[in-house]
Amino acid sequence: MIDSQEKSLRQHLLELLNGGSAHAKFEDVVAKIPAKLRGQKAAGLPHSPWMLLEHLRIAQWDILEFSRNRKHKSPAWPEGYWPAPDTTPTPKAWDDSVKQFRADLKAMQDLVANPKTDLFAKIPWGDGQTILREALLLADHNAYHLAQIVDARRALENWPE
Repeated sequence: MIDSQEKSLRQHLLELLNGGSAHAKFEDVVAKIPAKLRGQKAAGLPHSPWMLLEHLRIAQWDILEFSRNRKHKSPAWPEGYWPAPDTTPTPKAWDDSVKQFRADLKAMQDLVANPKTDLFAKIPWGDGQTILREALLLADHNAYHLAQIVDARRALENWPE
């Protein structure tokens, strides 16, 4: 049985992973981006919404798999974490990426919510990481790049003010 402090910590982590509060939510950030803008870079910005979405998906998958699979091998850095530059996704590729992001986020939330998951134990195949650290890393990484998508959408005049 988990104590009230640990229960509270898990709830806070889940809220952080879900977005909202002081951060944009994934669903709001990726909603209503016209297909013609998904692969477009705004003047002065290095990434398109598509590049950022794919980077989010790949990095989140990598963090999740590292957290739960001792045999996981991370992609090569940096090329394995980004789609080819100047690409525009098909509607199916965009939808598949969004769907996979949602599924992997839910899997990390399930891992954090599971009272059998020791948030403080070192991950045996890591070099000192814990599930707590990986959940915080994931939430931080997602918030950063979701904000970049918001910036890209603003620059492309596609963000509801």
